[in-house]
This record gives sequence, C-alpha cells and structure tokens, in this order.
Amino acid sequence: MKKYIPPILFFISILFNTKIMAQESTLMEVASFGKYQPIGVTVSAKTNRLFVSFPKREPYLYGLTEIVNGERKPFPDEEWNKTDTINTRNHFVSVQDLYADEKNFLWVLDSRPGGSASIFGSDQAQKKEGHFKLLQINLADNKVVNVYHFDDLPKDKSALNDIVVDHDKQLAYLSDPGLSAIVVLDLKTGKSRTVLQKDTATLANPGFILHLDNRDVVDQAGKPFTSNVNGIALTHDNPYFYFRAINQTKLYRIKTEYLADTRLSETQISEGVEMVTETGVCHGMIADKKGNIYLSSSPDYSVKYVSPDGKLHTLVTDKRLSWPDSFGIGDDGYLYLSCAQLNRQEKYNKGKDRTDYPYRIYKVKLPE
Repeated sequence: MKKYIPPILFFISILFNTKIMAQESTLMEVASFGKYQPIGVTVSAKTNRLFVSFPKREPYLYGLTEIVNGERKPFPDEEWNKTDTINTRNHFVSVQDLYADEKNFLWVLDSRPGGSASIFGSDQAQKKEGHFKLLQINLADNKVVNVYHFDDLPKDKSALNDIVVDHDKQLAYLSDPGLSAIVVLDLKTGKSRTVLQKDTATLANPGFILHLDNRDVVDQAGKPFTSNVNGIALTHDNPYFYFRAINQTKLYRIKTEYLADTRLSETQISEGVEMVTETGVCHGMIADKKGNIYLSSSPDYSVKYVSPDGKLHTLVTDKRLSWPDSFGIGDDGYLYLSCAQLNRQEKYNKGKDRTDYPYRIYKVKLPE
C-alpha cells in the first residue's frame, strides 16, 4: 500500500527538489570553440565586454578575441593576430593571460616560454628563448597605448603566466612559474624585478603529483606535470595580492605595500607572506569587490571561494569543470571562466586525446 503524503509536504518536496536542480544547473555555457583551446578570460567591468585568449598550439586562428554574440572576433584587429615569426614586437606570439581593469584598459600578456619553462605543449618546449610582452589597450577606442617587453628578464628561464594591475602604485604583478617568483613591473619605467623567488610560498611541493579524472597527470616520458607559482588575484582597491602554485594546496597572500617597496630585502618581503587557508589544487583565481577570492578546484570539478573571514565555500560543482583556468567578473553579477582540460591532452594520456570537445567558456552567478 502506498504511503499517504500530506499535500503540504508534497509541495515542499517539489520546491526542495527544484531548488537542488537549480543549484546543479548554475553553470551556463557562453560560447564554444571546437578544438581551439581557450586560456585567458576577462570581462570589462564597465561594459561587460568578454575577451578570450588562445595559446599558440594547433589548431590556431587568433591569439586574442572578443566574444560577440557567442562568436570570436579578432582583437584589437586582424593585424595583431597575424602569425609573424619575424616581427614579433607588433604581432601576438602566444597570448596567455588577460586582465581588464577598473579604468577601462585591457592588459594582454603575450607569453611564450622557452626551453623547459613551457607547460603548454611540446612545440613550445623546443624553443630555447621565450617571447614576452604586455600590451595595454584602451577599450574606449580599442587602441594599443603601451607595450612592455620585459627586457630585463632571463628569456630562457622565465615563464610569465598571469597578470594583475595595481593602478594606485603604477605596478603590474605577474606570476612566473619558470623563475618560481613574482615579477613586479613598473608601468612608468618599464623595468621589472623579481621577488619571493624560490620562496616556500612560490614553489611547488616536491613529489606532489596531480591526480585528475582518476589518473596521475604524468607525460609519456614519466614526467609529472608541475607548476610553481601560477594563479594570482588582486583585491579591490589593491591592498592584498593572493598567489599560489598549482602543485600544492595552500593559498597565500601579501600586502601590496611589500611588493612596491624597493627598499625591502628578500627576507623582509618573505616575512610579509601570510598563509590564508588550505584550498586544494587550483589553477586560476580572481577577487570580487566584496573580498571573496574565487579559485578553481580541478580534483572535484568545482569552483570555490574564500570569503573575507577565511572560510572556504563551494560556488558550483559540475563535471564540465575540467582544469578551470582563468576567470573574469562582469557587471552582470556573473563569474566567467575557461576550462583548459590540459590533463586530458595526448601528452598526459599515452598518446590518446581525452579532451571533451568542444572547448567552452562558462558563466556562473556570483553569491548574493
């Protein structure tokens, strides 16, 4: 005999289940790109324009694009996106990361590491010297207003990865897993310096092997994927800089005043580093205006965030979240992100491509 369920309980159960279903479907597809792998993602806070970058690996069409009605448009124009191995100062080589700031500028990190510093494909690993530049583009007219070339970095060892910009101090902060350091770029002079090089907070843990999709991320030669300091975030109004390596589980931060003060010794800067909390394996990060720090979490296919009180929360869990790599926050209340699926490439699967095509950009509603 069937058990009688009072009508009020029946409707409560429907409402409860609907709520759960809504939570499970919060990840929304924004655009898809076939076999073209997206890496960098950013959103202009003032206009909600969405920009996506693509590293130089086959197949390849454009390095930097604006997504308009779900379609890629070369940005800032076709010429910058043409492949030119000779005139690399005025053409993209391999666009890695993007950062749209509060002053309506788009910062474009064109970074193709050389030698063993590269992590994005064997074709790059054959290069002995890397190519690096940073573009500042005015989104009011889509014109390039500055280009920085990092001439004082060792091009055979550097691997510039992510960027944030501190207008208050006229500085840019970049992660460099190749040098195991934070690079501080003076936007007025174009000179850069490295800090926290090979610090405990910027180094991957020795022997820490990523285990994703029930597999160790190890290449055909038996070499595990490893990356030192990688994901970074800058809080609203620039008081704190957050950073971490991929091959470890801790989130660190430091007051930006430590990074800006050229009088401080390496020891003094290191003493300013704070361990925030344990978060698990993470690739990309971003901060919102409320002080939340959003982090990817590859092992459990989720995006988490650390609230200002230091507590770790889960924003969304979805099996499509494979290697969430880069984040952008729009003025529409959504977090935008790419999924690089790096661990599913042939290199880490005995020659078999396990990528779930097409590559996609997603968005998810920010917490209230």
